[in-house]
Amino acid sequence: MKFSKLFYFFIFLFVFYQCKEEKKVEVTKKVNLKEKKVKKVIKRWDSLNSKNVEAFFTEYEKQNKETKVIIKTKFGNIKLLLYDDTPIHRANFIFLTKIKYFNTTEIYRVAKNFVIQGGNSDETYTKQQRRLYGNYLIRPEFRKHRKHKYGALAATRHWEKNPNKLSNPFEFYIVHSRKGAHHLNNEHTVFGEVISGFDTMDKISKVKVGVDEWPTNDIHITVEILD
Repeated sequence: MKFSKLFYFFIFLFVFYQCKEEKKVEVTKKVNLKEKKVKKVIKRWDSLNSKNVEAFFTEYEKQNKETKVIIKTKFGNIKLLLYDDTPIHRANFIFLTKIKYFNTTEIYRVAKNFVIQGGNSDETYTKQQRRLYGNYLIRPEFRKHRKHKYGALAATRHWEKNPNKLSNPFEFYIVHSRKGAHHLNNEHTVFGEVISGFDTMDKISKVKVGVDEWPTNDIHITVEILD
């Protein structure tokens, strides 16, 4: 009789222990599932995409007030002042500078006595960054007093099938003609100007280019925030 009681007692302990372990496993599974759900909801800190461009940069502009940047090249540096009265274009340029987008790009067009154009390259990273943010475009910010003078910084854009003159946010050009390029006023958004480095522009303007005005030897750039 004692043996029977002991036998049933051990069975009870064994069953109780097993149930407890199953409950532990079940709880763990639930926790794991919860963690997986949390991971799925987490988004990049920058939710920029082609549908929220203005809202994103309006908010970004409030938190990132920098207006001076420097473009570094093998020919020297070019310092730029970004205008406060073109807030979306300024915020966009600061944003791309901070994520180091420009640091895999180059000066890809040198049009003699006209413009020096940059912000593009054949690098995989460059293309990936564009796709990541949905190849967004920016509405123009034309200002009567922001003209295509010598040293003006402006945004490129597509001319075909672009009636609203939306800017390409990734590429820019600097006017190198001392007479300016005033035929482009109200066609491209001017959002900054060169404040030093005109001699660097002169050196770049003398490089050998192909028929497409792309320099024969690559001119890589890096862009950094100054103030």
